[in-house]
Amino acid sequence: MKRFWFFAGLLFLVVTFAVPNIVSAIGFEGAIGAWSQDPSGDLSYKGESLSVENELKYDAETKAFGRVKVELPLMFPNIYFMVTPMKFEGEGSKDINFTFGDQTFNANVPFSSSARLDHYDICLYYGLPFLKTASLGKFKGEVGLNVKIIDFEAEITQSSLGLSASKSLTLPIPMIYVGAQFNPVKLIGIEGEVRGITYSSNHYYDLIGRVKVRPIEHAFIAGGYRYENVKIDESDVIAELDFSGPFIEVGVEF
Repeated sequence: MKRFWFFAGLLFLVVTFAVPNIVSAIGFEGAIGAWSQDPSGDLSYKGESLSVENELKYDAETKAFGRVKVELPLMFPNIYFMVTPMKFEGEGSKDINFTFGDQTFNANVPFSSSARLDHYDICLYYGLPFLKTASLGKFKGEVGLNVKIIDFEAEITQSSLGLSASKSLTLPIPMIYVGAQFNPVKLIGIEGEVRGITYSSNHYYDLIGRVKVRPIEHAFIAGGYRYENVKIDESDVIAELDFSGPFIEVGVEF
């Protein structure tokens, strides 16, 4: 979470001091919001699969997020950066002995757990100018390459028995990015974003849809829905997880 506020502060400094001087040469969009993240699926590390809903007892959490888009002159790729903190905690139990890492935990004894899956998206993309021209500026499309860096850490503890195990890893995942914006009138915009990759038996899909309202020039408020589906088998961590829920955000665009 400290990393998020660092990037949020950096975004504020950019908007306050840099944007007014460079806005004539480039396009800029920045937003900060909150996403209600509802988890489901299964997670394991060198052992039995654990249900995040029924055994780890994770509930929906609302976390802040931030994003920045910079549109450069035509010959250069545009830049899209997004940071999404994600952390869940719960008090759970399992009716059989189970293994997490190199530790075996006892059946029917309560345990506490936490899972952090902060991710950072760095995308280089190009706009599709023919779509904007053909639609008289109402429709825009963009395609590019996105790298999602997942900062993962999970821990399980049975404090009554003095048992504990944890796992952390940093996983970069290259993904295809496709975005679209439809602005039927100046006041309202409808946008969609798709990031995805499939390789071997793994996949990661990140889908975002939002509706923007622009009450004043260069500022907007937005609401939407985000859905992530991930299936990975890396470094003895096996996860089949979904994260979904609505979000709201406020931002500026030039």
